[in-house]
Amino acid sequence: METMTAERVIAAPIEDVFAWLTTTTNYTRSPLVVRCRLTRRGASAPYGVGAVRSHLWMIGWLRERITRYEAPYTTEYVVERSVPPSRHEFGGMTFSEVEGGTRVVWTTRAEMVMPVVGPFLTRAVVAPMITRSFDSILAAADAALTRKPRAGRNMTDQRRRA
Repeated sequence: METMTAERVIAAPIEDVFAWLTTTTNYTRSPLVVRCRLTRRGASAPYGVGAVRSHLWMIGWLRERITRYEAPYTTEYVVERSVPPSRHEFGGMTFSEVEGGTRVVWTTRAEMVMPVVGPFLTRAVVAPMITRSFDSILAAADAALTRKPRAGRNMTDQRRRA
């Protein structure tokens, strides 16, 4: 099993960051995510405990079930099925208020299910791809929540929009 972690401070209130990152249909703002759907609503909130999410990322397809939801501080999930096949022990995000915004730590613990080569592929290929995907989604959240100007625009264009 490999543990993969991505983290970022987003200059936005904790409630906004939690809401954006637990609404997984937002993930399609990342170029590495193709489709995300909520296939079953949670008991106390749409993306709360019991919710089932279906994701198609550039790295594969995942069906996840939310196992913990404590807004706006933590959410946890387990991958029930995936293509390519994997074994998943834990997935979750924690949110904390820090100077300058909200710190998000996204962690998952998993491995490829392939005899002999699974651990090697997980470490050498899959873990970096998953971490990059998480980083890309966190960057999309940061851009959406802080309304950062796109690269290449000059200050005159930015002032004109304000």
